[in-house]
Amino acid sequence: MSTISYTPTPHNAALLGQIAPTVLMPGDPLRAKYIAEKYLENPICYNTVRGMLGYTGTYQGHRLSVQGSGMGCPSIGIYSYELYHYYNVENIIRIGSAGGLSDDVQLRDIVVALGSCTDSNYGRQFALPGAFAPIASYSLLSAVSCAANKLQIPLRVGNVFCSDCFYDETGSLEKWKQMGVLAVEMESAALYMNAARAGKSALCIATISDHPFKGLSLPAKERETSFTQMMELALETVCEVDRP
Repeated sequence: MSTISYTPTPHNAALLGQIAPTVLMPGDPLRAKYIAEKYLENPICYNTVRGMLGYTGTYQGHRLSVQGSGMGCPSIGIYSYELYHYYNVENIIRIGSAGGLSDDVQLRDIVVALGSCTDSNYGRQFALPGAFAPIASYSLLSAVSCAANKLQIPLRVGNVFCSDCFYDETGSLEKWKQMGVLAVEMESAALYMNAARAGKSALCIATISDHPFKGLSLPAKERETSFTQMMELALETVCEVDRP
């Protein structure tokens, strides 16, 4: 589809030019508001449609936007599609939570989704003659690695499982765990597919907030602290992306 478009869209009130080339996307729109108010200089709210808040401001001199994506492939599929195709966004970095699968993954670990296994039917729309492998963009993967080294934040990099179900009655997580998958979340596959189709870049960074196989879960206060580290990592990644 052509990048020439009419804005606003049915889901985004922003005008063309109001959204930066790089967007951070937490699932929770209130987390987008928190990031904008805590970290960005002169943040301007460009979207309140359906409560999916979006802001543009600067961080250490770098212009960026932050917007909620909602939960699941259909929701992030809509918002990322419009950002890529209608607002000339080049990079989307998802920042969210994930459940640990691997025994080596601990609570509070930050996982970077190198690849996104999925049970979603999202990719069917592309009518491919086989199975597409949704993967992170190398430019953003390299940038987050540099940012993590600078901030001395350890990363776990590998496959995640992008599930269509939060409450899964199939018991499939054990199978994904056996394949070395690090964690489970619900948005990365659609984001990576949209980026690939649009010729743009995407990355998923997630904090391990619970581990179903260990029966562990972070309380709300500790999630706030752990997610702050992930937010700061994502912001530093944007700085790395903008450096010549």
